[in-house]
Amino acid sequence: MLDSIIDDHVAMVGKWLNRFESALTAADDAKALESLLLPESYWRDVLALTWQFETVSGPSQIAEMLAACAREVEPRNFEIDVSRAVPQQVTRVGKEVIEAFFKFETKTGRCEGIVRLAPETGGGDNPRAWTIFTGLDELKGHPERRGANRPTGQSHSRDFRGPNWQDLRDAAVAYSDHDPDVLIVGGGQAGLATAARLTQLGVDTLIIDKHERIGDNWRKRYHALTLHNQVQVNHLPYMPFPDTWPTYIPKDKLANWFEAYVDALELNYWTSTELVRGAYDDDAAHWNVTLRRSDGSERTLRPQHVVMATGVSGIANRPTIPTLDEFKGRLVHSSEYQDGEDWTGKKAIIIGTGNSGHDIAHDLTSSGAKVTMVQRSPTLVVNIEPSAQLPYTLYDEGPSLEACDLITTSMPTPLVRRAHQNYTRHARELDKPLLDRLKKIGFKLDFGEDDTGWQFKYLTRGGGYYFNVGCSDMLAEGKIDLIQYDQIESFVPAGAKLIDGRTLEADLIVLSTGYLPQERLVERLYGEKVANKIGPIWGFGDGNELRNMYCRTGQPGLWFIAGSLAQCRINSKYLALQIKACQEAIISNDLERS
Repeated sequence: MLDSIIDDHVAMVGKWLNRFESALTAADDAKALESLLLPESYWRDVLALTWQFETVSGPSQIAEMLAACAREVEPRNFEIDVSRAVPQQVTRVGKEVIEAFFKFETKTGRCEGIVRLAPETGGGDNPRAWTIFTGLDELKGHPERRGANRPTGQSHSRDFRGPNWQDLRDAAVAYSDHDPDVLIVGGGQAGLATAARLTQLGVDTLIIDKHERIGDNWRKRYHALTLHNQVQVNHLPYMPFPDTWPTYIPKDKLANWFEAYVDALELNYWTSTELVRGAYDDDAAHWNVTLRRSDGSERTLRPQHVVMATGVSGIANRPTIPTLDEFKGRLVHSSEYQDGEDWTGKKAIIIGTGNSGHDIAHDLTSSGAKVTMVQRSPTLVVNIEPSAQLPYTLYDEGPSLEACDLITTSMPTPLVRRAHQNYTRHARELDKPLLDRLKKIGFKLDFGEDDTGWQFKYLTRGGGYYFNVGCSDMLAEGKIDLIQYDQIESFVPAGAKLIDGRTLEADLIVLSTGYLPQERLVERLYGEKVANKIGPIWGFGDGNELRNMYCRTGQPGLWFIAGSLAQCRINSKYLALQIKACQEAIISNDLERS
């Protein structure tokens, strides 16, 4: 019976793909393409047909754009990709569909995709597509150096008087006689994933990071930090975490893995190095960047591309708070906070109620400090289990990591919003006892724009939520005090004077006030003109794709990547393919000339 159902699904998808390819081949016949789509339909393309991250909705709009792209890139040889999974009936965002992986090629690339089919309204055996995803997987003639394409080494012709592997690695990292093709600024998950992808494509890449040791961007965070999502979602490219690892990875364990990752994948990495400034030479089509090393010396490099991998959290936001300069105790931003043990028996005020604010309050309280949290605006709270993990259930269902990543990438933003509204609704039901207790103490809650939950808060503003690992319970039980910001009249040398006349004494005030937009860092490093050419970075604006992330920007040769380990694992592939395509003159580095 099961085999028969699978055969039916294979036949249905095969028929649809044949009709789809025929309609693309006759690219002037947009009506034939339109007939293959449901009235509510979406096409998301990542580089395969548009060389962009592009989402189009509606049958006529999709058909028109597909036809135009087909004339340019000549997609062909569509077939079901059973190596990923056989076509099967699934439920996505509350809709039952037949989901199938497929592969195809264009003039320049080998591509992959997912289609989700539903029977025609009113019956019939001609299914129509609800969603189509097309993505670039490989540039023809430029495969990754892995598997059968791995380096051969010198097992049969060793030069006993010449340089060995270590000598060659030392020379590669030194860059004493050449410049890298790509400079990556930032050595966290975004920088490592991108460098790994580029290295496998044969693109000479150097990572720089201001910290003294690889992994310090995690290692130097506060003592109790662990990742808030589960291990199966968080692998880096090519080198997954061992299956013995804990569900929630401690920061130091992850930091040590970053060191091992750089060594194992032979990534070129300079620690204790900062980018001071950069300017693009339009005539020579490369950057002139000045780097400052740990000894104070400066080095100028001329890479063709600079990738900003400094994360969503770039420059600490230290808002101007009236009278705060009157406070005579210790004032730090959350990014500078280290360890609650330093404040045992002391009093602390935390301004801000996002993840960092809660975690720092929790850490201080556990160390014996008396803590008051100051809420400036409503905050989304969700229990870390099971509620915060609802968006990741796909990664527990059995498909391979690669298949899960493709499914995740394939979903258009309007449907992802709808899915997260469902997750948020479910989470509110699961977390109702906790949320009711928080409301009782005056904690102001929200659930994101249009109730889309924490994920879209992250994608639009980089914060404004808390995964509860116990601090919300401490607040509800009175172990941590809570006041609203408008209860503060002014700050005084001893702490905060409240409007009711009391003084809230403090030895420490922590500003858990988030970070400035990335465009501020761009302006600082490259100047106002470059920042204006690029515009806003991160968030959606009026569109369905993150602005200026993982793609070519208004400034040739300047790229951005940020996000969780999963986002960086997935999107580093597409960023690297674009840079390689620029290197091989398959696409233009300059968007205006494309």
